Amino acid sequence: MCKGLAALPHSCLERAKEIKIKLGILLQKPDSAIDLVIPYNEKPEKPAKTQKPSLDEALQWRDSLDKVLQNNYGLASFKSFLKSEFSEENLEFWIACEDYKKIKSPDKMAEKAKKIYEEFIQTEAPKEVNIDHFTKDITMKNLVEPSPSSFDVAQKRIHALMEKDSLPRFVRSEFYQELIK
Repeated sequence: MCKGLAALPHSCLERAKEIKIKLGILLQKPDSAIDLVIPYNEKPEKPAKTQKPSLDEALQWRDSLDKVLQNNYGLASFKSFLKSEFSEENLEFWIACEDYKKIKSPDKMAEKAKKIYEEFIQTEAPKEVNIDHFTKDITMKNLVEPSPSSFDVAQKRIHALMEKDSLPRFVRSEFYQELIK
């Protein structure tokens, strides 16, 4: 029988939260529903317009998320894989932080910081990333006076999460396995 939510594994609760967010997006933006529909059993699309890596390069991805992120083909492959699992928000946040660090104008930096916060950090954000309250508090304090390092703590946490969780799933995926054959 029903033992309540407390009896469910943490991963199930996180997945339910992700589904709730996706459904919320669908209800708010019916035009974007097509973006969220992925046919059952469809493999992630192979990245276009990037050079396929050598076997040695692709094998290095198993041990290093940074190697994946530094390689255009690897980044595109990883992103496609995460989209197929409806879990691309961490990578999108990481990329947004990298873009944010390149901004020179204080006004544009403040504008982009607000956008990143609203999209990824705030509670019930459309693409809320899974960071602890301590990290969220530090990030909010850093945004009082935005600087290139405002999101560093949160970005490092998300990087560690992707390295520990998303990368091993990617390496076990059919697409990656076919790439290294």
